[in-house]
Amino acid sequence: MIPGGGQPNMQQLLQQAQKMQQDLQRAQEELANTEVDGQAGGGLVRATVTGSGELRGLKIDPKAVDPEDTETLADLIVAAVQAANENAQALQQQKLGPLAQGLGGGSGIPGLPF
Repeated sequence: MIPGGGQPNMQQLLQQAQKMQQDLQRAQEELANTEVDGQAGGGLVRATVTGSGELRGLKIDPKAVDPEDTETLADLIVAAVQAANENAQALQQQKLGPLAQGLGGGSGIPGLPF
């Protein structure tokens, strides 16, 4: 016979959930403080975003600036920001993926999403 009627140790489950929450919060803070770059036009335009996707910087090589063709420059900026955001998403997967898998692994507690 299992002590406590076979119910999981609630204190232990709560401690595990609290640790997962702390790990997730730490990873999110790390993402917010980590910068990643994206570029377009062979490096003529570079965008820097945080791991959480906040645009922090934009560098434009003077060679990319043509007053007669601002559309190309705008396209390069959009492409660089998109590339930086894709790199940020990859970083998020790397940092948060294992935590999400831990949460998705099922705690065995009905009604909780993890």
